[in-house]
Amino acid sequence: MSRAGEASLPKHRRVAGGLRRGFGNAQRALARRLAVSPVAWRREWKALALIMGVFVLAYHFPIGTLPRASPVTESLALARWYAREHVLLCLVPAFFIAGGIATFVSQGAVLRYLGPRAPKPAAYGVASASGSLLAVCSCTVLPLFAGIYRTGAGLGPATAFLYSGPAINALAIILTARVLGWELGVARAVGAVSFAVLVGLTMHLIFRREEKQRTDGFTSVPDDGQPMLAKNVVFFGSLVGVLVFANWGRPQVEGGLWFLIWQAHWWLTAGFGALLGLALFAWFGMDRWQLAALAGATALATVASPANPTVAFVVAVLGLSFIAATDDGPMGEWFAASWGFAKQILPLLLLGILVAGLLLGRPGHEGLVPSSWVAEAVGGNSLGANLFASVAGAFMYFATLTEVPILEGLLGSGMGSGPALALLLAGPALSLPSILVIRSVIGWKKTLAYLGLVIAAATIAGLVFGTLE
Repeated sequence: MSRAGEASLPKHRRVAGGLRRGFGNAQRALARRLAVSPVAWRREWKALALIMGVFVLAYHFPIGTLPRASPVTESLALARWYAREHVLLCLVPAFFIAGGIATFVSQGAVLRYLGPRAPKPAAYGVASASGSLLAVCSCTVLPLFAGIYRTGAGLGPATAFLYSGPAINALAIILTARVLGWELGVARAVGAVSFAVLVGLTMHLIFRREEKQRTDGFTSVPDDGQPMLAKNVVFFGSLVGVLVFANWGRPQVEGGLWFLIWQAHWWLTAGFGALLGLALFAWFGMDRWQLAALAGATALATVASPANPTVAFVVAVLGLSFIAATDDGPMGEWFAASWGFAKQILPLLLLGILVAGLLLGRPGHEGLVPSSWVAEAVGGNSLGANLFASVAGAFMYFATLTEVPILEGLLGSGMGSGPALALLLAGPALSLPSILVIRSVIGWKKTLAYLGLVIAAATIAGLVFGTLE
């Protein structure tokens, strides 16, 4: 319709037509970013609707209507708990970080510090240190691992990062020492730092020929001199700040630095979110009206629901996602990469969580495998007890810090100190959901090798520690 003809229409029809055109332009922009046909784009919308529908269902599932003490109930309860506690605050920021790694971090920079030809001390030092700074669980670290691996990181440094993210957690190690004893705390710290390097080096040695073929194309990419270094530091620093402080748990003891940070953790999250918005405005193509609308919507959500800051967090995420998805520039590429990771990882995580809950239940609740069997199998310091603790830990799902109270209960039920360390070293670093996702990134052969190395190392460490105790 011509502009003159449109001007003759009633106001409400002109507004509706403008909204339809705006939404159509947004769809076409996002389709261009994702480089898909209209038919494929409709599939993208269906995938998004399905993922969001399953999330809402899991978040609001009426567990109370199901029979108590049922493995199926435990499976669905674990899925609901994960949806409420981890998807919005942990995984969503992790997907944006992974998408940013794939979009804004040059292959040259990754190859310089984490590539197959990087100096081994620097590569494994960077991988272990960067992973340990995040203090995330075995599932939240997965998008970040996939991002650096696909950008050109060698298998060894990438798996060192994969292990160090959930295992080398300063707060968890301190809590272990305070609750379970300084011996276990020190042993956990030494074992986790050592394993990150040893497991990574062993993975590199086992698969060095395959990895050489994979990275041959990467090694020809020169380092670009990191012209975006300062911008990336601010961009990724703000995203990591949001991830860390949005998930800052309340300490058991009131007082001290950790408690003060917890009291201010939502203000710190908001501060890093504002820094992210300014970085996107200054360097990545967000215009002032988009920034103002996003800030205004988040502020209104905060005023409307002051007792539940998660509402404002969700509004900010949805607004940022829409702005980035409809952008034709770097923000659009960032969203497309982040959406690709989410589409690959979320279904596998859901499947793994449902199976883990069905078999092992939640802490304090029974699945198909009775917890009494676990307690009986990990008594003493035999090879079998340590191996069982390592295998059970590798397949169970532990949220960050939850392994400490679980172990406190198992130790009270007769668990040996060696198996306790074995579970501490294998449990936080792996889980059935994470194993399924790792397989989708590096394949079954490498995943099983990584799983076997973690279990073997944890078993040996448990045996040695139990003998010295």
